[in-house]
Amino acid sequence: MLKLYYARPSLFARPIWLTLLEKQIPFELVSVNLGGDQFEPTFLELNPFGHVPVLIDGDFRVIESQAILDYLEAKYPTPSLLPQAPEMLAKVRMVQFVALNELLPAIVGLLLNETATADFQYAEARVGNTLRFLEGLLGDASFFAGEPITLAETVAGTLIPVLPKLAIPLTSYPRLQAWSERLLARPTWQTIQLSEEEWNDFRRHFKVLPRVWQRRRRQRTQILTS
Repeated sequence: MLKLYYARPSLFARPIWLTLLEKQIPFELVSVNLGGDQFEPTFLELNPFGHVPVLIDGDFRVIESQAILDYLEAKYPTPSLLPQAPEMLAKVRMVQFVALNELLPAIVGLLLNETATADFQYAEARVGNTLRFLEGLLGDASFFAGEPITLAETVAGTLIPVLPKLAIPLTSYPRLQAWSERLLARPTWQTIQLSEEEWNDFRRHFKVLPRVWQRRRRQRTQILTS
């Protein structure tokens, strides 16, 4: 059985979790406490870079979320979460990488910075720019590649629904708002939803995580260079 090392609130691990659920692949979840357990020797044996997710399939190990998604799609092609038509495939890939390269760093900026700071305002502007692009790309379709859902949904669909919790409503993006509501109604999305308590706890801990990471990385640097 597949084994997924993850953290429940991790924005990198959640797309893998969703993809496994959507593909109905049997798997085991192994929780990693990101307060420092990712730098423990036992976990570093699985991923020497100290982050989740990690997927174990028998004797084969995959790190990096996009590599894991490609592995799952190639090994478990039914149901397919990647379209074959060139235009639709390009759309899905655009959504994946815009979500990861633009939207995710912006969300991190919103979580780390106070609202009155220039860094927060930059993150907010970056979110708006990304949402305008994705709103146009979605158009009048139910999902980014039409029907059914694809990896565009399992990646962007773990990020965009979070934005209202960060005081960025989706009302200015009615197509994305309807898209988000369709996803949140799915049993798979309901399975991974954080409770209000979990979300508030995540936000509190997120602000101190950089200090934890810096301390543990200094320790790790000493080990690597000794």
